[in-house]
Amino acid sequence: MPTSAVPAPGFSPHTFAAPDGTLLAYHDSGSGAGTGAGAGTESGAGTAAPLVCLPGGPFQDSGYLGDLGGLTARRRMVRLDLRGTGASAVPDDPASYRCDRLVEDVEALRAHLGLDAIDLLGHSAGANLAALYTARYPERVARLVLVTPGTAAVGLGTAPEERLAAARLRRDEPWFGPAYAALEEVTAGRGTAEAFDAVTPFFHGTWDEAARERHEAGARQRNEEAAERHGSEGAFEPAATRAVFAEFGRPVLVVAGEGDVNTPVPTAIAYAGLFPKAEVAVLAGAGHFPWHDDAAWCAATVGAFLGA
Repeated sequence: MPTSAVPAPGFSPHTFAAPDGTLLAYHDSGSGAGTGAGAGTESGAGTAAPLVCLPGGPFQDSGYLGDLGGLTARRRMVRLDLRGTGASAVPDDPASYRCDRLVEDVEALRAHLGLDAIDLLGHSAGANLAALYTARYPERVARLVLVTPGTAAVGLGTAPEERLAAARLRRDEPWFGPAYAALEEVTAGRGTAEAFDAVTPFFHGTWDEAARERHEAGARQRNEEAAERHGSEGAFEPAATRAVFAEFGRPVLVVAGEGDVNTPVPTAIAYAGLFPKAEVAVLAGAGHFPWHDDAAWCAATVGAFLGA
């Protein structure tokens, strides 16, 4: 298949070569009702330009994103399996797991899809990659969606009290006491592996059996070696990234969960403030994975922003 060809939505995974020769996979689903106007050229008759989605973890199989709460009913989605995850190959050079090294993988995907510019979505740690791609190739990003974003790429810190305040919204939950005590230890810089595990319920709007299963699946789907290298020395240059963002005049949406201790609402608002044209959407009662807390809200909110 020529590298500029775009398979019909629904047939996945598809593969393409990264600049270093690593074979990468992506999953193409949903045709959507809209055409994606403004997202660049379309490739293929009747095929809408896709929303390219970058997973978090870091380095978790992109399958956990699912259809982002039914967004595929509105918009075509392309989920990238980062190198060493999902259906993508393990690279010969483990140093290529560093976040800034992944930017050229995203650019190779854009070129493979035959698009002049892409609508780009990054979740959690995937937002760091989305940020670095936007900083390096601002002309290639038509619209940017950051869902409960990680902030290492832009150097934003989160005050411990912001995380604790978000957690206290869950004070009536039966598990709250031990989880909150563990979060106090973590935010004070004294977190053990057990403490980090104990705060897991705060990442989910509802800590039920389904959330527990998703958490366990996520641990199995994560490439731990890659995750350790994701933010290694040299991966991020926050000042340079923020300088590009200050001039990035295209639309940006930051999605936050009201109860997310990873990216509390004040942090999400501060992130949006780095752009001249950004909006924040906050889902009440949600955690770090808002499409699991209110699928219809997420699909409608992101879809409306994308014009789908």
